[in-house]
Amino acid sequence: MTSLSNTPDSPYAMPSLQAAIDPLPVNGSEAENGKPESGNADQKLDNACDADNLPTNLYPSITTANHPNLNEFAASHLINFGTTFLPDLIISASHLSLFTAPSPGSSSPYGRAITDWTSGQMSSLLGHSHPEIVLVIASHASSLDHLFSGMLSPPVLNLAKRLTSVLPDGLDRAMFLSTGGESNEAAIKMAKTYTGKFEVVGLGASWHGVTAQASSVQYHAGRRVGWPMMPGGLMLPSPNAYRCHEGFRRRKEQENANGARGGGEKWKGDVMEAKENGRGSEENEEEWEYDWEAEMLYGWRLIDQQSCNSLAAVIVEPIQSSGGMHVLPPGYLRRLKTECEKRGMLLIVDEAQTGIGRTGEMVAVNHDGVVPDILTLSKTLGNGLPLSAVVTSHSIANVCAERDFLFYTTHVNDPLPAAVGDKVLEIVVRDDLVSHARQMGEILHSGLNQLKKRYACIGDVRGRGLMAGVEIVEDRRKGKEPGMELAKKIGDRAYELGLWCNLSTHPSFGGTFRIAPPITISKEEVREGLAVLEEAFRRVEGTLPLY
Repeated sequence: MTSLSNTPDSPYAMPSLQAAIDPLPVNGSEAENGKPESGNADQKLDNACDADNLPTNLYPSITTANHPNLNEFAASHLINFGTTFLPDLIISASHLSLFTAPSPGSSSPYGRAITDWTSGQMSSLLGHSHPEIVLVIASHASSLDHLFSGMLSPPVLNLAKRLTSVLPDGLDRAMFLSTGGESNEAAIKMAKTYTGKFEVVGLGASWHGVTAQASSVQYHAGRRVGWPMMPGGLMLPSPNAYRCHEGFRRRKEQENANGARGGGEKWKGDVMEAKENGRGSEENEEEWEYDWEAEMLYGWRLIDQQSCNSLAAVIVEPIQSSGGMHVLPPGYLRRLKTECEKRGMLLIVDEAQTGIGRTGEMVAVNHDGVVPDILTLSKTLGNGLPLSAVVTSHSIANVCAERDFLFYTTHVNDPLPAAVGDKVLEIVVRDDLVSHARQMGEILHSGLNQLKKRYACIGDVRGRGLMAGVEIVEDRRKGKEPGMELAKKIGDRAYELGLWCNLSTHPSFGGTFRIAPPITISKEEVREGLAVLEEAFRRVEGTLPLY
C-alpha cells in the first residue's frame, strides 16, 4: 500500500522542512568577506582533531549563509522552555568538540570547533559520539529498541546487575526511567509510599527537575508560578561556605601557648569592625570557617516547628551544581542521615551530575561513606541519552511493592537506553575512568586556582574531580560583590575563542562558571582548555590581573 505522505499530489503530503524554511541571514556571524568577525572564532579544526578523524557531517548543504536566523526561527517555531539560545547552529559533535556550520565555499565540512566543557547538558560522560556507544545504539535500534513495559530484556537485566554491583551494599535493586526529574519523582513517591508520610525536605539552591514533586522541593528557580506547589515541601538552608550568613561563621580554633584552643566572640567583633571600616574580606578569609552544623541544626528547628508530623524524606545533591557548584561540607551528608533517622525519614541522594565517576568516586556519596536509602542517577548514566535510575534496598523495595507502589511509564526499563547504560558502566570500570577523573580533576583544579591567584575577579574556585565552579566577583580584595556582567563578558570571550563553559544568569547562581568536561579528557586537553580560559580572562577588561 502506498503511503499518503509519500504521494506528491496527495493533500496529506508533508512538505520538506528544509524547503519550507526561507534562507535568512545569520545573526552577526558573517562579515562581507565571508569570514567570522570576532577574535579566533574562525579557528577551524586544527586543534580539535585531525581532518581524517572528523565526524560525518549529516547536513552538508547547510552553511552560515543559508541556515535560518536562530532567534527568529525559535520565536516562530519553538516553545521557549526557559533559556536563551546561542547564535551558532551545531551540526556535529565528537569527543570534546562541537562543530558549527561552515562558511559558503569552505573546503572544510565545518566552520569552527568549540571545546565542550559541560559535556552537553552535563551528560556526555564519555564524550560525544563515543564509538562503542554508537555501536550499541545502532545495533539495538536495528534489533531491540522498545518493548511493552511488562517485558524484560537482556540489557535491563545486565544493567541492573552491573549497576548494583558497583554501588554500596544497601543499594540492591533498580528501575530505569528516562530523565533525572522522572527518577526523582519516582524516588519521592517511593519514600512517601514506604513511610506513609508526605512532607519532603529539600535544600536551598537545589535543582531536582521540573515534574510536580521534584520541582516542589527544589529552591533554585521555577517556583514563582502563581499557584500552589505540591503540599509538604520544606527547606533547609543551602550549605554555601563562600557566602554563608555572618551568624554561621566562627573563628578557626587555634592552640595557644598553654595548648588551649579558642577564638569565638572576638572574631564576631573583628568581622563587624572590618565591615564598618570598609575593609575587604580577603585579608581575613583564612581566619574564619563556616559552621555548617549550626546552620543545619537551625534549619531543622524551623522544619520541626513547621512540620505537621509527617516528615517522609530529604532529597539532596552531593554537589549543588545549578546552585553554583557548591560541594556539601565534609560530614554534612552523614549528619543529614542521622537527622533523618531521628525523624523516621528516608535520605534520597540525587546524583544526576555527580554519579558514575565524575567526582573521582563511582558515586559521590562514597566520599562520605554514607549509603542513602534511595539513590537516583540520570545524565551521566546514559552518556547523553535519556536514561535514569532509581536504586534502593531490598527492604524498601519490598515494602513499596506490598503497598502497591505504582510508577508504570511508557519507557520504563526500555532495552536500548539500558544497553547504553550498561556499556557506559562497562567502559568506566574497564578503563579505570574513576581514577582518571580524579587525576584530571587535580590538574583542572590546580589550573583554576592558578587563575584565581592571578585575577582578583575570581572570588572562589570549588568542586570535586571533574566538576568545578569558578565564581566571578567585582574585586575579591574589597569583598564578594557578584560580578554578573563581568562573568558574561568572560564567558562570551571564551566562547569566541572556542571554549564553552556554562554561566547561568540566574541571581541565585551568583555568576559562577560550571565546568564538567567528559571524564575521558586527557591531560593535554585539560591544559589546552585552561589556556583558552586564561586567554579569555586576559582579553576582558576588568578581570584585575595581579601580576
